[in-house]
Amino acid sequence: MTKTYLKDLVYQVNGAAIEVHKYLGPGLLESIYHTCLKKELTIRGIEFETELKIPVCYKGLALETGLRCDLLVEKSLVVELKALDKVLPIHEAQILTYMKLLEIPIGLLLNFNVTHIFKEGQKTYVNEKYRYLND
Repeated sequence: MTKTYLKDLVYQVNGAAIEVHKYLGPGLLESIYHTCLKKELTIRGIEFETELKIPVCYKGLALETGLRCDLLVEKSLVVELKALDKVLPIHEAQILTYMKLLEIPIGLLLNFNVTHIFKEGQKTYVNEKYRYLND
C-alpha cells in the first residue's frame, strides 16, 4: 500500500461524499447519508465493508464490545460519518481509535451537516504507526 494509492483512495471517497452532499444537501440523518454513500461507492466500483465490527483485544482475549466503523474502504481507509452541527474531539478520538484497533493507515471523518462538505466537512487522519505517509 503506497502513499499515492492511499491519497487516491481518499480523493475517490471524498468525491463520492461530495456527490452525495451535492444531491442531498445538509440536514438529514447520518443513516441516510450512510445509505447513499454506500450506493455511490458501489456505483464507482469502490470496495468497502460497512458496519464492520471492531475487535478489542484485552489481555490476549478478543472481546466483542459493540464498536463498529461506518465504512472500511478497500481494507485501507476507515471512514466515519457524522451529521452534526460540530465535530468534537471525541469524534476525532473515535476514528483514531478505530484506525489503531484495525491497524489501518488512514482515516476520513465526514460531516454532512455543513454547507460545503469539502471545505468544512472532511478531515483526514493518519495512524501514528504510519506517520511516514505525512511526509
